[in-house]
Amino acid sequence: MTQDLNKLYQRDLAKLVVELEAYPSEASLWLVVREIKNPAGNLALHLVGNLNQFIGVDLGGTDYKRDRDAEFNGKDVPRAELIAMVKATSSMIETVLSGLDSLELEQIFPKEVLGDQMTTQYFLLHLYGHLNWHLGQINYHRRLTASSSD
Repeated sequence: MTQDLNKLYQRDLAKLVVELEAYPSEASLWLVVREIKNPAGNLALHLVGNLNQFIGVDLGGTDYKRDRDAEFNGKDVPRAELIAMVKATSSMIETVLSGLDSLELEQIFPKEVLGDQMTTQYFLLHLYGHLNWHLGQINYHRRLTASSSD
């Protein structure tokens, strides 16, 4: 299961990089368009923070320090820096997931999240869904941003 999860995370974090690269300008990564209050730059920061906290710190014991407020309030982080953060997150996930075995996946996740206990496997699936939710939002924001600049 960890190999399959790792392949999915790697594939979709690579898609996130492609999305970030496809924006017409660095400034467009940070545009608030219509009702969309969380532009791609902030969503990318949020995904990096979320995955580094729950997979890196909680499962892998990394020393990452999450600043959730900065994920949603930070602005104008250069595209190259965002992409480097996503790639580093992808590498971290590969390392952590390759070190988990099936018994660890069946154990209760070490932190109670969302007000409920869940297995590590369940929570990794939840995090993968969360990644894809925001990846879809970024794709929509990019297309909306491109059409609004015409």
